[in-house]
Amino acid sequence: MLLLAATLGFAMANPLVQPNLPKKTILVFSHTKGFRHDSIPDGIACLKKIGEEKGWQVDATEEPAFFSGENLKKYNAIVFLSTTGDILNAEQQPVFERYIRSGGGYVGIHAAADTEYDWPWYGQLVGGYFKSHPRIQKAMVNVEDRRHPATKHLKEKWERTDEWYDYRENPRSKVKVLASLDTKSYEGHVMGDDHPIMWFHEFDGGRAFYTGFGHTKESYAEPDFVKLLVGAIDWASSKRRSKY
Repeated sequence: MLLLAATLGFAMANPLVQPNLPKKTILVFSHTKGFRHDSIPDGIACLKKIGEEKGWQVDATEEPAFFSGENLKKYNAIVFLSTTGDILNAEQQPVFERYIRSGGGYVGIHAAADTEYDWPWYGQLVGGYFKSHPRIQKAMVNVEDRRHPATKHLKEKWERTDEWYDYRENPRSKVKVLASLDTKSYEGHVMGDDHPIMWFHEFDGGRAFYTGFGHTKESYAEPDFVKLLVGAIDWASSKRRSKY
């Protein structure tokens, strides 16, 4: 009892010591100005469940106005969940840039690459812009790097069904590729035989992770994909200490 009282007294006297707070604080942002994926609610539910299981605080918003310095400073990482179009204005974009430069984490899921085509900094952050896609179908994923927290549970070959994006440029020279598509395993690709589909990099003081997976509702109930998201968010959020 004396030890507990002493601990609480120390915490009250020292505001940096904050017991019972979440291990990590994550913001899920899913605003859309273009195509809206009907899997977004499933993605939010999945990420909130991950938060419950991991002891993370997971908040979700559709509001670009939430992008203020005061709001963002408490988050370790921000997940762009199938965002589309021009979603942040000229005042909000610099706020997000400063967040990343302060060590913030970014995780882009699927249509996060179909976002902010007129903002070059964002294009560098996400690593590649969407170009086109064929019909939803099975494809073989080549897991090139199984050392990353997002891929360590995966086998070298992973067959799954999704909407397979082609990107305007091959990002391989600018990012660290984790997985690519076997273009002989599905129909309709236009990007070329070297087809990265998931990658990460250190960028402008922060960390950025992108996966082209996540179009379908079923993705967010797929155990390997859920584990992938856990590893991706854990890695991206580990550089910045939140000011919760």
